[in-house]
Parts: sequence; C-alpha cells; structure tokens
Amino acid sequence: MKPSSSRAIGPGLGLVLIGGLLLSGCAQDNRDLQQYIAEIKERPGSGIEPIPTLEPHEPYLYPGHTRSPFDSSVIAQPELAAAEGEAGDAELDADRPREFLEGFPLDSLRMVGSLEQHGTRYALVRTPDRGIQRVTAGNYMGQNHGQIVEITSTKISLIEVVPDAFGGHVERENSVALSD
Repeated sequence: MKPSSSRAIGPGLGLVLIGGLLLSGCAQDNRDLQQYIAEIKERPGSGIEPIPTLEPHEPYLYPGHTRSPFDSSVIAQPELAAAEGEAGDAELDADRPREFLEGFPLDSLRMVGSLEQHGTRYALVRTPDRGIQRVTAGNYMGQNHGQIVEITSTKISLIEVVPDAFGGHVERENSVALSD
C-alpha cells in the first residue's frame, strides 16, 4: 500500500494552532498605556508632608495618690496578712477523696428537685451529661471544694474554698437554685 501524500492534522497540532490564534488576538495595541505611564513618570514629585509637632504631655497628679501603682511592697505578704487575719486561713483536706459532682463546674449543675426520706432532706442535681445525682448536707459539689451546708425546697446552699490573692484560701458562700 502506498502512503498518501495528504496528511491529516493530529489533535495535538490542532490545539497548538488554536492556542496561537487566541494569543494573537490578545496582542492589542497598548501604545496608549505606554504613553500614560510615560506621562506619570514625567510629573514632578510632590514633597512629603512634615511630621506634625506634638505638644508635650503634662501628667496629671491625682491628689492623695503618691505611691506608684507598680510598687510591689504595697501588696501584703501572705505571712503578715495571715497573722493579721487578712489572708485566707481556710484549709483544704487534700486526703479527702473527691466526690463525683466535684468534677463539674458549679454553674453547670442544676437542682431539679428535692425529697425527704427518713428525716433526711436530699436534693436532686442534674449534671451536664443529663444524669441525676442525689446529694445531702455534707456532700461536695463544684470544682471549688463546695460543701453542702443546707438544702431547702428551692436551693442548695454551700460553702466553697477558693484561692485568695495572697496565696491562701478563703471560704465563700454560694448556692444552686431550683431550675424551672
């Protein structure tokens, strides 16, 4: 068989030709752009505005406040404050086993009811995982070592032991009210 003298254009060569035609259409006359750029470059440069002068700051002295707010000697030492009864002297029982409700922040626990059984009042507390726990006076709940001191039909009263600013701990009253 004799090879034909007319060749068909392959798909690759066709794409190259089409691409060349498209690119040649993008080559526009950009003399106006070049002229605009030349005009901008020929303009004289403008001066830089001077830095504004600032008026000197006049400090205001508050009457009666002569000590520096950054002076650390004004902070009471924990030993001195404890001797004067200022620092917290509440003690934590580190050997006490932690109860289940102490694993939750107090604001995430909800009182959902109360009941009395054999002369003892109990409160029903809902945990964030939707479980219900029964507690009574003397139990602990919340992450600040909160011990329940009283249960009424509308709230749980407790005493928390929280750190103070002087390295000690202080007792603080708190409560969890009955949820609607």
